[in-house]
Amino acid sequence: MSAPLTSFTQRSAPHAHALFRIVVGLLFACHGASSLFGVLGGAMGQGGTVPTGAWPGWYAAVIQLAGGLLVMLGLGTRPAAFISSGSMAYAYFSAHQGSALWPIQNGGEASAMFCWAFLLIFFIGPGSWALDRVFFGEREQAQAPTAHQEPSAA
Repeated sequence: MSAPLTSFTQRSAPHAHALFRIVVGLLFACHGASSLFGVLGGAMGQGGTVPTGAWPGWYAAVIQLAGGLLVMLGLGTRPAAFISSGSMAYAYFSAHQGSALWPIQNGGEASAMFCWAFLLIFFIGPGSWALDRVFFGEREQAQAPTAHQEPSAA
């Protein structure tokens, strides 16, 4: 890769990381709001809501709304991303995988993509523009070195 492009990508990486986290969180929260409140097309695009307390739909919607908002804001990012990833893995294997092997065949693309996106966010952390950084300072950054930094030897 050329030096100017490498320099640009290194300078832009924290901002792209933050935008990725924000967009994934927002889209996930929209799924939860849709299922809980019937907004944005409602549950399954029908304009309805999931009955309160219904297993697993209502609980999944609460995780989607709360987890999505927390990840979007970058507040409690790692735990929220871990729980959100797990809920999407559960959704994929319980609701989709039984009908066909591939996500494109069983309608589980969104579950699979959210699962892996949240797992990535869990491992790489909140990045810049995160409320975690406001409340916890640079501690979060010190725990997870970036790709171009070498971890310190202890």
